[in-house]
Amino acid sequence: MSDFALDEMTLDQLKKLQKDTDLAIKSYQERERKKAIAAIEAKAQEMGFSLSELTGGAVKSRKVNPPKYRNPADPTQTWSGRGRQPGWVKDVIAAEGNLEGCLIG
Repeated sequence: MSDFALDEMTLDQLKKLQKDTDLAIKSYQERERKKAIAAIEAKAQEMGFSLSELTGGAVKSRKVNPPKYRNPADPTQTWSGRGRQPGWVKDVIAAEGNLEGCLIG
C-alpha cells in the first residue's frame, strides 16, 4: 500500500485522491455485492431451489446498461448513453461539440 504525504499535497491533488478513493470504494462494494449474490444463488441451487423461490421473487438481478461515457471533471459520474442526458453531458457537448473525449474504454 502506498503512503501518502497528505500534508504535502495541493488541494487539487487531495480532491483528485478523494474522487479516486470514492470511485474505488463504490467499485469494490459492487464487486462484493455481486460475489455475495452469486454465492447465495449457488447455495440455493445446491439445495434444489432457485433464489427467487426462496425469496418470493424479491431478489432480482438488475440488468443495468453499462456506462459508456465518463465525466472527465468527475470520474464518479457516468452515463450509459441511454435516457435523459445528465447536466455534465450537456455541458461537455456545448463546450466540445461531442462526447468523444468522454468515451470509456
